[in-house]
Amino acid sequence: MKLRKITVATVALAAALTMSACSSDDGGNSAETTAETTTTTTETVAAVDYPPVPSAEELNAELARAFDLNVPASEKTDLVQGAEEDPELINKVAQAANDAGVQVNVVDVTDNENGTITAGVEMALAGSEQPSFGTVDFVAEDDNWKVSKDYACSIVINMAQLQSPACA
Repeated sequence: MKLRKITVATVALAAALTMSACSSDDGGNSAETTAETTTTTTETVAAVDYPPVPSAEELNAELARAFDLNVPASEKTDLVQGAEEDPELINKVAQAANDAGVQVNVVDVTDNENGTITAGVEMALAGSEQPSFGTVDFVAEDDNWKVSKDYACSIVINMAQLQSPACA
């Protein structure tokens, strides 16, 4: 049971901490004069306001940063939606993951085209022969992809059985 809690917490943290992928402004589309084109252009510009969808490699790099206990928690708050309400939660989960020898690997990223992405992850525990697979939800916020607060809190409360003011 304890191993399962650590595993779930690790997957949640990995996903959350992996999601502050790079952002940039690719520019917008030029406005047109017709009402129909104006509506289309407005919808397209809204989509452009999201940060670029990160690759699996970029998310894995962020995950490595998230699990690095030498990186202060204050430098990781951009990884999880609502983390500013409990900045130390990230390192608590990272410590549990490190103690359990958890390895998380993002294998794919799907753009849901609505300001959210879903990352497919593969996770293994030290001494485990079979990896487990799952998904992590991210939201575009403040020019970053962050693990969604709903997803992170579900993992933290239900699986890891940790308390957090971010999940109140």
